[in-house]
Amino acid sequence: MRVTRDALAVAQPIWMVGDSAYDTLDWHDHLLAAGVVPVAPYNARNTDDPLDIEYRIEDRIEKHSEDVQLKQSTLDETYNRRTGVERTNESVKDCGLGRAFARGRIHARAQVFLALCRRLVVAITNYERGDNPGSTVIAV
Repeated sequence: MRVTRDALAVAQPIWMVGDSAYDTLDWHDHLLAAGVVPVAPYNARNTDDPLDIEYRIEDRIEKHSEDVQLKQSTLDETYNRRTGVERTNESVKDCGLGRAFARGRIHARAQVFLALCRRLVVAITNYERGDNPGSTVIAV
C-alpha cells in the first residue's frame, strides 16, 4: 500500500496494474476511491468458494456500481502491457545485475530509467546485428 500511495502522490493514472499478489480488497478499494482502475488477476487462494472472474475489479464493479462496465478485452490488454516491464526486469537479471530493488521515488525513477536505457541498448544492438530486437539478451 505504501508503494501505491507513493505512486498516486506522483501522478493520477487511469489504470494501475499488478500481479496476483495485489489481489487484495484494500488495494482495490483504495484505488477505486482515488478514481483509478486496479487490474490484477483474481487469486482464489484462501477461499473455499472461488469467484468465476479473471480480475478482482469485475467483482468490485458488480457489487458497487450499477452503471459501470469494463470489457474483458480491455482488462486483458491493460494487464498484458505489464509484460514489457517484466521483460525489462528480466533483462536486468540476465545482465548479471541481480534483482532490482529501490526505495523511494527518486531511487525507483533512477532504477527504471537505467533499466529502460539498458533495454534500449539491447534492442538497438540486436537490430543492428540482424537479431531479434525484442530479445532481452544480446547474442554473442
